Amino acid sequence: MSLTIALVAVVLIAAAAGFLGRNRARGLRRDARLNSLPIYHGLYCFVWAFLPAALFLAVWSPIQGGLVDQAVMASPAGQQLPDFDMARDAILSEARQVATGELAAAFNPEADKLAPVWKAASSRYAAIGGGLAILLALAGAAWGWTRLNPTFRARTGVERWIMGFLVAASLIAILTTLGIVLSLLFETLRFFSMVPASDFLFGTQWSPQVAIRADQAGSSGAFGSIPLFWGTIFIGAIIAMIVAIPLGLMSAIFLTQYAPAKLRSVLKPALEILAGVPTVVYGYFAALTVAPMVRDLGIAIGISSASSESALAAGLVMGIMIIPLVSSMADDSIAAVPQSMRDGSLALGATRSETIRKVLLPAALPGVVGGVLLAVSRAIGETMIVVMAAGLAANLTVNPFESVTTVTTQIVQLLTGDQEFDSPKTLAAFALGLVLFIVTLILNLIALRVVRKYREAYE
Repeated sequence: MSLTIALVAVVLIAAAAGFLGRNRARGLRRDARLNSLPIYHGLYCFVWAFLPAALFLAVWSPIQGGLVDQAVMASPAGQQLPDFDMARDAILSEARQVATGELAAAFNPEADKLAPVWKAASSRYAAIGGGLAILLALAGAAWGWTRLNPTFRARTGVERWIMGFLVAASLIAILTTLGIVLSLLFETLRFFSMVPASDFLFGTQWSPQVAIRADQAGSSGAFGSIPLFWGTIFIGAIIAMIVAIPLGLMSAIFLTQYAPAKLRSVLKPALEILAGVPTVVYGYFAALTVAPMVRDLGIAIGISSASSESALAAGLVMGIMIIPLVSSMADDSIAAVPQSMRDGSLALGATRSETIRKVLLPAALPGVVGGVLLAVSRAIGETMIVVMAAGLAANLTVNPFESVTTVTTQIVQLLTGDQEFDSPKTLAAFALGLVLFIVTLILNLIALRVVRKYREAYE
């Protein structure tokens, strides 16, 4: 019996318990007044039969994998496996695929020997886990059934389960964030034990290539992160914002103040389609269309160092990508300004443009600023556009026609391929990720604070 079959059985048991519990509550209602509706009595039995068993299956699934691996390794065929981890894991993976039917025959003879052992162990532990889950479901259904009586507050019990589920969902999000921060922090501390923090935070040379032997050239890499963060700011916070803020703000003003209702119903969804375009598509557009145009423009105006991979090309396309974010936030902020402020300005003799410049935009400014900060945090985390249009050179330059790189691009480069997580080159990716995480978090907090002030002003 597989865990999937056990889960189906648990659902059927829970459904039967809920149906019988509701019918029993209906029977009790003929003789006495119920504290809760029959549907709540049925839900109470369903919840007690389903949730504990489902949680047990969720916990048992990873435990079963470990038990199966231990049983396979303890078998005579498993004890003959090589000591090298990668070779042993490859054989075990192949044996697992043969046992599940994904492969007709194994490449390694050892995998053919282990496949029956893996299949038998998997069936045995799945039967144990599935049987325990079914027994738990039956026990939960029996417990819920014994609690049913006219004075029982079934609705309160169901709401407690729902409240517990909501709290667990919230804790998962919080614990996930905490786990991300701690994983980055621990690896960053390992990196700083090898490379001084001052060299990383204030260095201007980025060359993370570390030789295998100490007598080779470049045996100690350069890990100055300033060119990376400058490239991130240059592309995402300067060039992209120069494109996105005016276009996004002007499109929001037009859609809210000038566009007829029918035209707005067409233009606004069309503009927001840009937010759903995959970033790799923007990357192709930047590399094949925008980058050659930017290079030709640079050569035409006399810039001999103009490159086909430039900060300007990546920044322009990135700005186009985040226009919907700026426009949507500005649209909502302008639309939320009370109509009385518009009417009062027009009644005093101001024109529509004067009302927009002197009344609506100042009133909507906190929301617009919040949208801009969220757009900046989105832009500095972009990778594909930079990889395909800006290049990989860590240049500390203000020339937009030259190639630069960003933090996210270098993280991808450092972690691509087979890497050992005990060298400064690989651990540098975690240090970059932690600093970028902190910067993005600060921007998001500022944006939320600004938006909160805006909501308090006009709710």
